[in-house]
Amino acid sequence: MLTSLRRPTFGELNLSTGKRVRLHRLMYEHGPANGTLMLLPIDQGLEHGPIDFFQNPDALDTDWIFRLAVEGNFSGVAMHVGLAEKYMSVYAGRVPLVLKVNGKTNVPPDDDALSSLTSSVEDAVRLGADAVGYTLFVGSPSQDVDIAQCNEVRRECERYGMPLIVWSYPRGSAIKAKGGIDSLYAVDYAARVACEIGADIVKLNEPKWEADAAAKLPKPYGTLAFTDEEGLRKIVTSAGRTLVLISGGSKLGDEETFHKAQVAMEAGCVGLIFGRNMWQRSWDQALAMSGRIHGLMKQYGQ
Repeated sequence: MLTSLRRPTFGELNLSTGKRVRLHRLMYEHGPANGTLMLLPIDQGLEHGPIDFFQNPDALDTDWIFRLAVEGNFSGVAMHVGLAEKYMSVYAGRVPLVLKVNGKTNVPPDDDALSSLTSSVEDAVRLGADAVGYTLFVGSPSQDVDIAQCNEVRRECERYGMPLIVWSYPRGSAIKAKGGIDSLYAVDYAARVACEIGADIVKLNEPKWEADAAAKLPKPYGTLAFTDEEGLRKIVTSAGRTLVLISGGSKLGDEETFHKAQVAMEAGCVGLIFGRNMWQRSWDQALAMSGRIHGLMKQYGQ
């Protein structure tokens, strides 16, 4: 019922030389090093506040995160400018940096969500980053400002040869009224928007089928019951030649985390960006899970 195009190869991506060099480092020189991506994000301190660190207070120390990224053999770490400036120098060259250039707190509601700029593409170059991350809230009443702001970041990425990873998240009351932020309609739309506005890679949440919400979905999405893999194949298809990363979301059990990763890779995603599912574990458990995921990624190289 739901089909997928195969994942674009590195050679098929229409990249400038600078983007190609940086993305090659992420995909072929670190982590699984086989054309897949295994990223460790630590932007949750801004997005969610210190509450996310209660399960593992050690992760409040960003040095702990960097050590996990190095010893767990991740493709890169994603963080805001303050953490990068304070902690990155010791690990420079040992693990690539994805600099998040915008963000917001979760104190106000998401009804009119917009992430303000916290840094620039020039900061990313200065810090030796291999990509920048931008959060775009698709469907928010502020999406006109958001898309225009993202366009300026995209233009700077082209100027500096910096790959652009868009965190493409459905948000706002209109999205809620049409089935919710994790519906296939919402995530599929977010995937296509990222492709249309020029993202090289898009970070998406896994779409969920909820029969009770089907009546709210725009046609024909309300009739498209799907498995986890079918839903992921659909968003990979809609993203076209924009590579898809799947978010880990809230911490899951070991087997649920591994299953989520396996289904994403089977569906044609380029990789995973798992944060809380890694660093909310103790050191030994986090290393064990990263090793297990690393082994999985080795099966999906190009």
